[in-house]
Amino acid sequence: MPDASRRDLNLWKKGLGQVPDWVWEQTELETLVLADNNLTEVSPRIGRMRSLRMLDLGHNKLAEVPAELGNLTDLRDFLYLHDNCLSSLPSSLERLTKLRYLNIGENALETLPACVCGMVRLIELRASDNRLTSLPESLGGLSRLRELHLRNNNLFTLPESIGALSELRQIDLRGNPLTGLPESLAALPRLDKLDLRWVTTLEPPAWLAGLEARGCAVYR
Repeated sequence: MPDASRRDLNLWKKGLGQVPDWVWEQTELETLVLADNNLTEVSPRIGRMRSLRMLDLGHNKLAEVPAELGNLTDLRDFLYLHDNCLSSLPSSLERLTKLRYLNIGENALETLPACVCGMVRLIELRASDNRLTSLPESLGGLSRLRELHLRNNNLFTLPESIGALSELRQIDLRGNPLTGLPESLAALPRLDKLDLRWVTTLEPPAWLAGLEARGCAVYR
């Protein structure tokens, strides 16, 4: 058990199988790393850890996370949920309005959870290697987003509302079966990288040349 005065607990790759009860008693923690422990569940008691700024649950076997995760409204630095078995997220996570970095890649998501679009301070969203077939128009509400990573999904196009992401610098669409892209992408003032490698189904729209002419790197 760590010194009670410490605010960071790193239990990465400890072969836990399940989280020891004493961990949930560390309610003053600001950083908690439980990655790569073959976890299949997380106790609802995690909702008491309201001082957390960063939480890493990546590289586990989680099929769900508890709704109480939405109580962690001071989470602001990172939330790692990648490389699990998640097919959905609880709606309560929309309360994580201070969060700046979310990684939900390498899961079994067929739709982008609605709660993600409530995380209005997100700067970086990673949702690569899922089963996404479409994205909601509400994605356009993430007005601070700078990076959007969507590699290796099943996306045919993007919502027109992506044109509202005026801070967006990078978008990774590699390995998607795209058949079209919204022209609103061409108007993004800060976009400097559009990655379309391994996309074999897309007839490049004429406006891509305009993006490249103003300095945006288009990889294809």
